[in-house]
Amino acid sequence: MSARPVASVRAGGGTGEPAPSSPLGALLPGGRIRPGTAVSTGHDMPLLLALAAEASRTAVGWAAVGLPQLGALAAEAAGLDLASGMRIDDPGRHWAQVLATVAEAVPVVLVGPLGPVPDRIARRLAAVLRRSGSILLAAGPWQGAEARLQVVSARWEGVGDGHGLLRGRRVRVAAAGRGAAASPRYAEMWLPGPDGAVAPVLNESDATYEPSPITAVGAVREQRPVLRVVG
Repeated sequence: MSARPVASVRAGGGTGEPAPSSPLGALLPGGRIRPGTAVSTGHDMPLLLALAAEASRTAVGWAAVGLPQLGALAAEAAGLDLASGMRIDDPGRHWAQVLATVAEAVPVVLVGPLGPVPDRIARRLAAVLRRSGSILLAAGPWQGAEARLQVVSARWEGVGDGHGLLRGRRVRVAAAGRGAAASPRYAEMWLPGPDGAVAPVLNESDATYEPSPITAVGAVREQRPVLRVVG
């Protein structure tokens, strides 16, 4: 099969820098996802979507390969533009070639657990990322990932005594990497927050992580763009 590119132009140089207020920046080397690198997310879909939203702020287009469970509403709430995204739910037995083709054309690529990645394929895909400047965000482990993030604890807020409305999921995220970033780092955040996107957990003095009041759920747009499915 062949993948249709979402976009061939990377806006703003495709730096992949997270928004200044994002709590994810404290967990990433240099506070950002470097172009041409891979990040793994420990099979946590909200974390995967939050990183994709951060990476796509300065890039045009994203793609999800091998993630049939990805929900369009959740992706949009996390901050992804559905109009500039595409899905390849089943890339088939030649998934490595499909993934390489997509990474050549799309600046932010989400990839599901497609099976073991042999060294030869991992090296080839790493070369494609370096050449194209694309960012690869893996749902599961990924050989050669510059950063490895994982939700180590999580609890939903808003339901008391068996009733109420879920307001957000408060999580503790651990991150490790290579070289100087090998030592684990931790941060707490809302993932997702009340509007579906990642949000910091701060007290009034911004000194420690404590839940801030959550009073409203973000409005849902009446008309949503269609996320294209390829293959």
